[in-house]
Amino acid sequence: MKRVQNRQQAGRAIRRDPVMLTAVAWTALGVVMLFALSGQHNSQVRVFWLFQPALDLLLAYSAWRVSRIATGAVRRFWRLLTITAMLFTFGDSVQAALTLTRNNQWSTAGGTVQSACFAVGEVVIIVAMLIHPHPGRSRREALAFWLDTATVMVGGAVVAWCFAIAPNQQDENSSLVGALLGAAVMLTSGFAAVKIFLSGNAPMHKAAAVPMIASALLNGIGLFAAPPGMTDGYPAYVYALRFVPSLLVAMGPRIQEIIAGVDQTAFGARRRKPYSLLPYGSIVVVFVTLMVVLPKGKNGPLLVAVSGLGVIVALVVARQLAAFHDNTRLIDQLDTTLTELREHEQRLRHQALYDELTGLANRAHFREETTSTLRDARPDSVALLLVDLDGFKAVNDTHGHAAGDLLLAGVAEKLRQSVRSGDLVARLGGDEFALLLRDCTVRDAELTAQRILRSMTEPIQVSEDMAVCANASIGIACAEERDDVRSLLHDADVAMYASKHRGKGTWMRYEAGMALSAG
Repeated sequence: MKRVQNRQQAGRAIRRDPVMLTAVAWTALGVVMLFALSGQHNSQVRVFWLFQPALDLLLAYSAWRVSRIATGAVRRFWRLLTITAMLFTFGDSVQAALTLTRNNQWSTAGGTVQSACFAVGEVVIIVAMLIHPHPGRSRREALAFWLDTATVMVGGAVVAWCFAIAPNQQDENSSLVGALLGAAVMLTSGFAAVKIFLSGNAPMHKAAAVPMIASALLNGIGLFAAPPGMTDGYPAYVYALRFVPSLLVAMGPRIQEIIAGVDQTAFGARRRKPYSLLPYGSIVVVFVTLMVVLPKGKNGPLLVAVSGLGVIVALVVARQLAAFHDNTRLIDQLDTTLTELREHEQRLRHQALYDELTGLANRAHFREETTSTLRDARPDSVALLLVDLDGFKAVNDTHGHAAGDLLLAGVAEKLRQSVRSGDLVARLGGDEFALLLRDCTVRDAELTAQRILRSMTEPIQVSEDMAVCANASIGIACAEERDDVRSLLHDADVAMYASKHRGKGTWMRYEAGMALSAG
């Protein structure tokens, strides 16, 4: 319930966040200006670069704020992301200044400073992802993770080669270096997506990861959106596709900061799925790429063979996913059974060690704890109080067993409130209770007995229209070198009966020779 409330509170905070709303409005203004200036390529490029630094600053500031909240390896990740954002801010700011002083700048590719800052920033974030730990991951799980990562990276490399690098090798007016850089960006984005989706210890909340992954995907689309052979500028939609990702990537850290403010588990490790769908997505991407670039006409049989192969692969994948689903269902059932067994074991242990009526420790548990305490602690720091109710039988006989049970439960609660957190209260049976006082002096034991008797003066409700005051006699035994649990209970019992003989509702501490006088 609390988790749902935290999620709802975080959702409202995100929707109403003035910083997010301002960033969205800023981006919308930039997109509108890009379309309004269609055909004026110099002006479009200036708008593109002038609107970038503000979003970069939001990314840097939010990442820095999150790094101050996080701890350990998660803090290191966000600090490195802050460094990356600062590099982007500096490089884009320099490029924005250059677009104001130079003409014929139609490309969204940056100059030397911007490209260098961008490249170094990409390296920093890749290092941050590579060194982020995966605690509790077995060798088999680590191998599966890197195989899945390699599968996605190979798919990205195929797409990059077919649609970016190879065409630029044949186009004299295109820059192969720029195409290689764009492919590297796409591969890096793919790696980031794999890292976030497959890692059970991702350094961010899912809600923060989604816009950052969307930014990477949209950025990859923007790289291949420009019509081939254009040398004098891009259509407005190309500039927009390459500009909007700056907003999305800046939203991630801001969302993470907002969620961390209301949810203490914002950075918590999440359960990893037993299988991932990303490698199968790579199969689909590569197959579609193959169908697009495959020549038609004379190669009809080859097209049929490749199509048949694609169908076979799809069927095998579907069969494997069905098996994965069955295995996952069996694992979930096993987890549920183990959880029920653990809960049943805890219930049985509680029944074996605690009194059902009062919730106090029972005789066996009390003897076990007293024996352990006498063995580990100094004998002169342990005391035992034996509490016996006076007149309890009369309450049972007059008002019934239900009233007697309510009286016992009320006395148990008074005893709990009269001791310290490290002490142990037990019901030995019937109307007899015992208290084990650890790290206790003689004076502490006597004061505890006095507190108990004072608390007994307050009536206990035993029915809708009746409350009674419990009365008790208390015997105190302070441990000595020779004592064990049996002798200590015996001495407390002797002292308790001596207090009854002296007058009910009193306490006495055991002293040598008391057994003779009590008899």
